[in-house]
Amino acid sequence: MRPALLLAALPSLLISQEAVTTLKDQKALAVTIYNDNLALVKDTREVRLPKGESRLAFQEVSAQIRPETALLRNLTHPKDFWVAEQNFDFDLLTPQKLLEKYVGEKVTVISARPKAAGPGTDEIREEATVLATNNGTVLQFADRIETSAPGRIAFPKVPGNLRARPTLVISLNSGADREQKLELSYLTGGLSWRADYVANLAPDEKTLDLSGWVTLTNQSGAAYPNATLQLVAGDVNRAQQRPERVYEMAGMAAKAAPAAPRMAEESLFEYHLYTLDRPTTLAVNQTKQVALLSASAVPVRKEYLLQGQPYYYSGSYGDLGDKQKVAVFVAFDNKESSRLGMPLPKGIIRVYKRDSAGRAQFVGEDNVDHTPKNELVRLKLGEAFDVTARRKQTDYKSLGRQGKFGFVHESAYEIELKNAKKEAITVSVLEPLPGDWEMLQNSQPFAKESAGTARFSVTVPAEGSAKLTYRVRVKW
Repeated sequence: MRPALLLAALPSLLISQEAVTTLKDQKALAVTIYNDNLALVKDTREVRLPKGESRLAFQEVSAQIRPETALLRNLTHPKDFWVAEQNFDFDLLTPQKLLEKYVGEKVTVISARPKAAGPGTDEIREEATVLATNNGTVLQFADRIETSAPGRIAFPKVPGNLRARPTLVISLNSGADREQKLELSYLTGGLSWRADYVANLAPDEKTLDLSGWVTLTNQSGAAYPNATLQLVAGDVNRAQQRPERVYEMAGMAAKAAPAAPRMAEESLFEYHLYTLDRPTTLAVNQTKQVALLSASAVPVRKEYLLQGQPYYYSGSYGDLGDKQKVAVFVAFDNKESSRLGMPLPKGIIRVYKRDSAGRAQFVGEDNVDHTPKNELVRLKLGEAFDVTARRKQTDYKSLGRQGKFGFVHESAYEIELKNAKKEAITVSVLEPLPGDWEMLQNSQPFAKESAGTARFSVTVPAEGSAKLTYRVRVKW
């Protein structure tokens, strides 16, 4: 019978044979996890199938499987093998679910009553019909109706539509009666990964040691023992889906292991694929870490930045405040010459530095986006404590209209930078200048970084101060 004819005939077929496969039959397992709570599972099992039509209960699949993506392949005897229908049974067996399935059916209620004469109790068995289970149980006995069970309830069997664990039930046709290797692949939610990095700054802050870890979280409702693990870094487009069933599960943090060799990396379409060099087990409700990369003595640059605002140049503001924040950044190049040169998945880089007693102290963290090799990694770690700035507007003129420009403003500013450190530093002053602008006077050289940005580099002596003054005309 051809697949289309079999599918049409299924409602009238009574298929009594159901083969069951569990993790005990598993021969291989591969899991590819994407950034956005999505994974591809390839589960290979050896199952004995009868020849002809039968049903296969593929147990212990993910509770968040997307059934429409499931694909079953026969690797041993593909001839005359086809799938006609598949159903995902996620209505799992619990005492309450079992009771609900028996609404309108008869059950046995077992209770204990004191013996009429002497100590002890007699076991009493009564037949009752389950009338309702909403906000309690309603049972109809031969002579009465009870709103709660007077004893324990015995059921004759488990209904066929209740499963002890998530199960994909597949109606199929096999061309042979023998042991066969079947590969089930499917997409699932509940599996995710992210990159976490730890950087240790050297005492002179000129180099750092970088360790990368992959943090894996399994909230899919299934375990993945001894799986070949691959990770895809990149922004994979996904069609909009209706909200999926969510299982609330608590993860347990795993302790970081000593650094291991970096994961193998390769290009995949417009993404990057990372492969763990050994099988690993993802247990249910588990968070674990595996090593991604390790690099030592990576050259690093430290930068102090004072950031201006475009509105400074459109009105009279006077004193803009004492002790403006000066941000602190560190930057390094993701190049082989810097002992890196590996595409870095997006994640958080946490930076530490040892104190005078040799204890590592946390000094800041920042997000890093997917970063290809040969690109700059720049991290904002915080605001400088010993470096402050005072900015004031020393002059302002509104020059009215000029030609096509509706507003023309001329502003003069003085920025005083103070350094309480015992060594000289350089502060970058980044001024976003709107419209058509012209620098009229400046006490320090500047670079025009873009159409609307001027950058000054100001050297501030140890335990001293420095001033930057400039006048700019802005046309809107």
